[in-house]
Amino acid sequence: MQAFKTFLNLSLWIWLGLFSTSGHAAKLMPLTMCVFDFIGNGGPVHKAMEEFKIDAARWGVDLSFKVYNNDRVASEEFKNGVCDMLNLPGIRAREYNDFTGSINAVGALPTYKHLGMVIKSLSSKKAVKVLRKGDYEIIGLSPIGAIFLFVNDKNIKVPEDMAGKKITVLDTAPETGYLAERIGMTPVSSSIMNALQKFNNHAVDITGAPGLAYEPMEMYKGLEPDGGIIKWPTLQITMQIIVRWEKIPEGFAQKSRDLFANKYLADIKMIEKSEATIPEKYWIEISDEAKNNWNETFRQSRIALRERKIYNAKALTLFRKIRCKVDPNLAECTSKDKE
Repeated sequence: MQAFKTFLNLSLWIWLGLFSTSGHAAKLMPLTMCVFDFIGNGGPVHKAMEEFKIDAARWGVDLSFKVYNNDRVASEEFKNGVCDMLNLPGIRAREYNDFTGSINAVGALPTYKHLGMVIKSLSSKKAVKVLRKGDYEIIGLSPIGAIFLFVNDKNIKVPEDMAGKKITVLDTAPETGYLAERIGMTPVSSSIMNALQKFNNHAVDITGAPGLAYEPMEMYKGLEPDGGIIKWPTLQITMQIIVRWEKIPEGFAQKSRDLFANKYLADIKMIEKSEATIPEKYWIEISDEAKNNWNETFRQSRIALRERKIYNAKALTLFRKIRCKVDPNLAECTSKDKE
């Protein structure tokens, strides 16, 4: 009987010990995230981060949110210490990490297969050396979708057709200004927020946007009556999660990257489903010759922007290796001035 009581007391002590360890909710590390979402509270990014909050709790973090519909404000708040974590489109995230900020290099990743290979590579444990820069670390990469050129005239198909046309140029993306200059377009300074509005209001002839934007941003307004979408992506946009790495528990960053990498295929299916809702009449098919024209324009632009320190040279080399792995017959694979 005494032995049974001793066993019972010991079991109770072990159970209480386990409970106090696993029922750790009160001891979770509190962190605040600045969430950038075009829609604001209740938008798709905010909802995705609410799901991420559940995973963060499993990894030892109690995540709370401050939601912004302006990317610049969200970034400034993060810099000022209002938040410990932040999400931004890759173009805006470049100021925190020029390697991942180069994923959106023009023409660098022509398909979602290419992008998936990059995200898989950057989600490995070995990649932390390029994901951590100073106080900041990238702990998540998600696809937003390829950027297509929306034009108000279906006769616009190659760079030469764009000379003299008005195009939105993002304040935070110097490559858009460079391309406008290289091709001879008229740049119209814009923000992520108002670039699409300018196209819809016919204030510009050309803008870039992901397929996901077509319906919610009512892009058909700018496409009518004679416009279309060039069916050849100019670049890939990702959503990136940035954190002050000293603020998070050990192992949190890698678990987060693994989580987002594992969601990649599901995210791409959603993006492709959205692209498929765009009426066929708007898509502008271009010839292989035109694609080669664009590819060479993009390649020369990447090299020039690399020299201007806008794109990270090592990142461009990784992307070139991936392109050549997918298609070893590309001319650039043996070019003397390869990236």
